[in-house]
Amino acid sequence: MFQYEITVTINLLVAFVLSGLIGWLRERQGKTAGLRTHILVCVGAALFTLVSLHLASAGAEPSRIAAGVVTGIGFIGAGCILHSRGSISGITTASSIWAVAAIGIASGAGFYIGAVVATIISIITLEFLQRVEKKIIKTKGSGE
Repeated sequence: MFQYEITVTINLLVAFVLSGLIGWLRERQGKTAGLRTHILVCVGAALFTLVSLHLASAGAEPSRIAAGVVTGIGFIGAGCILHSRGSISGITTASSIWAVAAIGIASGAGFYIGAVVATIISIITLEFLQRVEKKIIKTKGSGE
């Protein structure tokens, strides 16, 4: 029985650490959904996954809770997207919240390689591709 508690703890801690990395990047960039939001979404998704797996051992359908997480995160993400004066903002924030929910589901299921690779890809996308985007926009704006 003690092994089960260790596995649950490790799964939740993996979700905490991985989402913390992404949340820290968003926090550093001054985004409203930063460190705490990303951690809470990911750890919550991981816990929902652990609960669904626990219930599956009693004969319940485990995919139903994960589907509910995906739907719920869609609503949270939609709340991050703002439309004002012809411009839209918050799409990347909504996407990062959606991604950390998936990382949480993977962490909760013990699919660590998927969770880690998705975290690395997310960090590359949020940190390094932003720089590439800015250079492309700067080049397009200069008339070249």
